[in-house]
Amino acid sequence: MTDHTHAYALLAAKLSDRGIDVEDVKRRLQELRIETPSWGYGDSGTRFKTFPWRGAARDVREKLADAAMVHRLTGVCSSVALHIPWDSVDDWAELGAYAESLGMSIGAINPNLFQDDDYRLGSVCNPNPEVRRRAVEHVLQCIEIARATGSMVISLWLADGTNYAGQDSFAERHARLVDSLREVYAALPTGMRLLIEYKFFEPAFYHTDVPDWGTSYALAVKLGPQAQVLVDTGHHARGTNVEQIVSFLLGEGKLGGFHFNDRRYADDDLIAGSMNPFELFLIFHELHTGNGTNVAITIDQSYNIEPKIEAMVQSVVNIQAACARALIVDRRTLSERQAAGDVLGAHRALVDVFETDVRPLLTQARIDAGLPPDPIVALKESGYQERVARERGV
Repeated sequence: MTDHTHAYALLAAKLSDRGIDVEDVKRRLQELRIETPSWGYGDSGTRFKTFPWRGAARDVREKLADAAMVHRLTGVCSSVALHIPWDSVDDWAELGAYAESLGMSIGAINPNLFQDDDYRLGSVCNPNPEVRRRAVEHVLQCIEIARATGSMVISLWLADGTNYAGQDSFAERHARLVDSLREVYAALPTGMRLLIEYKFFEPAFYHTDVPDWGTSYALAVKLGPQAQVLVDTGHHARGTNVEQIVSFLLGEGKLGGFHFNDRRYADDDLIAGSMNPFELFLIFHELHTGNGTNVAITIDQSYNIEPKIEAMVQSVVNIQAACARALIVDRRTLSERQAAGDVLGAHRALVDVFETDVRPLLTQARIDAGLPPDPIVALKESGYQERVARERGV
């Protein structure tokens, strides 16, 4: 018996004794879908510098090729989120066909409303009606791109806000925001969702126009059932209970998706689960407790000094581990302890699972699916990163 076989047998027996259906857990792990972002495969940086990485993708086709490699290694990353105009092409049908040839699909379309000079004072909240018109037209164009590529999600983040008291009217900016989003929402085809992201500060420092989940939620309710909230795990004030937000939005039917990353101080865009793996586990616990379905899981990180593809795979592995732990929570025992007022017993029911080594379970789920047992090792052994660095000449 190999070390892995022995470790898996022990864990499976332990879980079975708790009434956990191990085969069902493996199936659900295999069915998990994690979208990777096109912008995670190209060079990125901080306010101070962009650090080029040898072999980083230079265009959207190379990004799709790298994403396809991540999917071959993990089996759960079959779609790629695009950022427009960063990933713009002349022929969207051809790009969709190329993605399909790689076994991939186009995921969420992300409009860019924060980089042009015209957006210095905001996009859809800008006091200049011509700038607002341009911003709305861009989002409408992204809806058409989504139609052409088969995407069913528009993921909207706004950098709009002000830096100084008195710079603009809160009330007028909110009215502009609502009017703009109503026009965007009216253009959504049946089944396409508008996911509204939020951020409590940066790049605006006095106020941002969509600063928190409550504002996103209010906008989504005002717009209608195809509008939902997108939770970015780095976009909260320190100490925010993100898992409580997840539970509330699930209960209200307004949790549309996640941008997973991690942070130490603010919106650091670090590898998911690298700083606070317990929070990531608790988020997935709430997802499973609330029976969350049709929730888009996307990675949103900025790899500045890390190898692009390896960092992406590491994020996927960390998310899978959090999901696996959430799937093996003994919910019957947890509920009994909660009902009995057993505070520490209920707490231990989660902590004990969090401290469980789920790697044998993940490894067996991959083996059963015909995937490499360790995707990081498989990536290094494949020579893929070295090959594309030679071919791309950077």
